[in-house]
Amino acid sequence: MIAVLLLLLPWAMPAKAENFDRNKYIYDFAHLLTDNEAAELQNIASELGKERETAFIILTVSGTDGKDIVQYVEDFYDDNAPGYDQPHGNTAILAIDMQERDIYLAGFKKAEQYLSDGRLDQIRDNITPDLSDGHYFQAFSAFITASHEYMGNEPNDGSGSDGYSDYGPGGSSVGYNGYDSGADQENIFFQWWFQLIASFIVAGVVVAIMAYRSGGRVTVNAGTYMNSDQSRVLNKYDNFVRQTVTRQRKPSNNTHSGGGGGITGGGHSHSGSRGKF
Repeated sequence: MIAVLLLLLPWAMPAKAENFDRNKYIYDFAHLLTDNEAAELQNIASELGKERETAFIILTVSGTDGKDIVQYVEDFYDDNAPGYDQPHGNTAILAIDMQERDIYLAGFKKAEQYLSDGRLDQIRDNITPDLSDGHYFQAFSAFITASHEYMGNEPNDGSGSDGYSDYGPGGSSVGYNGYDSGADQENIFFQWWFQLIASFIVAGVVVAIMAYRSGGRVTVNAGTYMNSDQSRVLNKYDNFVRQTVTRQRKPSNNTHSGGGGGITGGGHSHSGSRGKF
């Protein structure tokens, strides 16, 4: 009886998952890549995946059997159990449906933490122009390299420093909040004679303003000589000069971006970003 109960528990791997090749990362069912391009992407995903211990997967289809693109990716993860070194492990997936022109990016396990919804939105925004232009190899390789870079940086802690690293000439890191502690001491603003001249100029301007304001002020105006008891308006008229029309575009409902993650039918949570291309 105990053996029967153990068989009924949902511990067994799906048959598809048992036969799934976890060393394969490019699934071009829509036939968008040449053999050489698919092989090169496979090598890129394999090499960069080792560094981040994450499976970077490209999935292209021409139709999702009536499923939403998000559900299709979730079922792919549940049924095939991809991962770098274990079933249902660290996985980042880029999926596109050529029939509906849908794109969905998802991160599972460690990739869910490092490839947050916001980071995936940025990656998707960057690769969408290439997808729209039919440059699929460029878009797919950019997804893999950008995901690899993001997974080398701690998730955004709310400080607003999230994003790619920027390197200047010679490979030196250029930071937005950096400064040069060795300021040029020969700068003219640090010379004593320049500061002395500047102080005289400022003092002269202040004295000139004070002298100008110390003069007498005119206290007579048009109301001084007007008799309010006998004065009245003799005539009035309106003269139309011009008309100005301001137009503003009505905001449209954008249903082609965003989305976010969720939980698969098998109970695996993930981050996500969806859109059109």
